[in-house]
Amino acid sequence: MNTKLIFLCLLICIYMVKSSKILMVFPAPVRSHFFLGKALAKGLLNAGHELVMISPFEDKGLQNTGRYRTVVLSGIENFTEGHELPSWREMGDINLVQMEFHINTFGNLLTNFTVNHQNFQKLIRSQEKFDVIIFEQFLTDGLRILGCHFEAPVILFSTFVTNFWTNAFTSNPSPPSYIPDTFTSYTSDMNLYQRTMNSLLILTRHLIRHWSFFPTQEVIIKQHFPECHPHFYQSLYNVSLTLVNSHESINYALPMVPNMVQIGGYHLEPPKALPGDIQKFMDEAKDGVIYFSMGTNIESSSFDEDTKAFLLRTFGKLKERVLWKWDEQIIEGKSENVWIQKFFPQRDVLAHPNLKLFITHGGLLSTMETVYSGVPVLLFPVFGDQKFNAAKIQNDGYGLYIWLSKLTEENLTEALDKLLNDPKYRENVKKRSILFKDRPIQPMELAIYWIEYVIKHESAKHLRVAAFHLEWYQYFLFDVVFVVLISLLAIASCIFYVCLVLYKRFFKSNKLKIN
Repeated sequence: MNTKLIFLCLLICIYMVKSSKILMVFPAPVRSHFFLGKALAKGLLNAGHELVMISPFEDKGLQNTGRYRTVVLSGIENFTEGHELPSWREMGDINLVQMEFHINTFGNLLTNFTVNHQNFQKLIRSQEKFDVIIFEQFLTDGLRILGCHFEAPVILFSTFVTNFWTNAFTSNPSPPSYIPDTFTSYTSDMNLYQRTMNSLLILTRHLIRHWSFFPTQEVIIKQHFPECHPHFYQSLYNVSLTLVNSHESINYALPMVPNMVQIGGYHLEPPKALPGDIQKFMDEAKDGVIYFSMGTNIESSSFDEDTKAFLLRTFGKLKERVLWKWDEQIIEGKSENVWIQKFFPQRDVLAHPNLKLFITHGGLLSTMETVYSGVPVLLFPVFGDQKFNAAKIQNDGYGLYIWLSKLTEENLTEALDKLLNDPKYRENVKKRSILFKDRPIQPMELAIYWIEYVIKHESAKHLRVAAFHLEWYQYFLFDVVFVVLISLLAIASCIFYVCLVLYKRFFKSNKLKIN
């Protein structure tokens, strides 16, 4: 009897779970971005869905499920060949307008490589059908033509906080008066100069995108999707939902349209046990541990020799122990309290109770992990949104930042002294951690709910704001302002004319009387 009941329950569960086929487009050759895509894919697989992912990276763990397949963009390490682009570190030393042109070039090269890849070509020539397509919003906007090609609704996934790109595609309001561009180090409390520069930067980026980036993307896409090419610009804005890797506790309070959902922290899993040697090193650290990692894109070995030397000297003077993720095997001048190796399980290290400080570059994933773990942070931002994240952290009082290009032994020592000895930084990050975790629904569940909602309700067009149907001059009320100004001018002209006529009559009448 019990066996029959269990079998019946299983049949009901299978009936209730509708499996959908989902295409995920994550072509960026950036491991941290793939990590986010992989985490979302894992959640969708656990929810019973079937996935195909376009990516330069493979994952055997996901493939073993039998419901996951990768369209591998092999050879992507050479996609910028023949084009001189600045390195990630060099990006931090150029002005923001130049950076915009460089990242757009990066995006055009990546889009061109992707659409011409043989594995991508096999996919678009296939007869496969998808219930929804999830695109990473990262400089490959032209690929959204796949929504037209496969006749499937489009979901954007932003690896950053709400930003210049995502706001435009969902008509999400983002006044530059209090919402800083993610390439700046401004906060929401900007002075007149900062508001002016912020507005000019955002306007310039919009113009570059519309006059340079989008036309180039269209040329790349045109030859591969002739049937959808006439709908290119429509496909750019044909977005049913935008999932944003952010949360109010780590970003500024912002307005959001109904089809924009924050899921920041969805990738965080419970910490695992540390390897025995690392566990012992941290357990025995009576004065605590500092963890230093510059992420996956900035290698510590790229630091100049002077910087390496004073970092080692400074760490050697500390009573705390230091774990340093370093891509070189052997390094001279290392003190006994410093442990250097190529990889540490960051999530698990941050969760250790003896960890007192995290030193990093200011990437968004690291920001979330340090907030979740309640650990103060010292940031060396270099490029992209790192400066934005660093400024927000310092403004919220749970960390400090120093531009990597301006890092010295003196300002490093001063920052370490403040962060290690002033309890306010730890108190502030503990409060921030509570805010980050206090949610009515877990972020992964929220992401899956909304993805399934779009599938269930046929693109969920009812969530899109009416701004989609307005021209830019209508959206900003320029036509209304024009009508009001013309009306005022007409009224003023009439008043002036009447006054002039009355004046002439009165003046003429007085003149006749005098004569």
